[in-house]
Amino acid sequence: MNILMHNRVMDITRMKNKKKIVTVTAYDYTMATLCDEGGADILLVGDSAGMVMLGYKSTIPVSMDEMCSFTGAVSRARKEALVVADLPFLSYNVSKQEAIRNSGRLIQCGADAVKLEGGMQQAETIQSIVNAGIPVMGHIGLQPQSAEILDGYGVRGADKEAAEVLQNDAQALQEAGAFCIVLEKVASHTARAITDSIDIPTIGIGSGVGCDGQVLVIQDMLGMHKSSLRFVKQYANLSEDIRWAIHTYKEDVENERFPAKEHSFGDDV
Repeated sequence: MNILMHNRVMDITRMKNKKKIVTVTAYDYTMATLCDEGGADILLVGDSAGMVMLGYKSTIPVSMDEMCSFTGAVSRARKEALVVADLPFLSYNVSKQEAIRNSGRLIQCGADAVKLEGGMQQAETIQSIVNAGIPVMGHIGLQPQSAEILDGYGVRGADKEAAEVLQNDAQALQEAGAFCIVLEKVASHTARAITDSIDIPTIGIGSGVGCDGQVLVIQDMLGMHKSSLRFVKQYANLSEDIRWAIHTYKEDVENERFPAKEHSFGDDV
């Protein structure tokens, strides 16, 4: 791990109990530039790019090559924020060696850290990646890469037994060396209890205000992608603005209002 990468990761861990951590997804140079300038602490290159950027029905088809492309674009835009890139489906499950190799690819593309899904069963893999000098963000609760196959999209940790499992998962990830943990769609009381019981930050998505920070998919919060998820707050309605702009442009072209004289060359000679 180089010094700059180390410092960015440490800046995030030091925010626990001091300042809420603001995280947004980013997948391209233009949007990442705006998010970085807007003050986001973490730019998460999520495999959610599969749905919002590539039109897949889930995160499952997303490849390492695609994640490398998105990660490179975001890292070239970033000036201040920590860049964390998702390890896609099956890129870390086959073997520890494969997990380290794929994590290394994302770091070479410009990421400061990688994120992978899974609790106690992924602790040894996380430890191996960390031992290779690569920071890891964990992800427990609802895990999109396996939710459709295994246990659906319901709330996690709602009862005592399920909450204990998540608590043990979080502890195991901390002990494995993760510097931060995403808690997705975890019952708010359980998310707060986990946050209070571990020394590393938690980033919530649909897990209540008790986490150390929050993350949203940028297209969801800007109204660019239809979402019916309860935990999404829409801060803008850019889809309407974009449709209006294209419609107005179409009318201007069809009615020869564009290009006007000020957009052309030679007519003023």
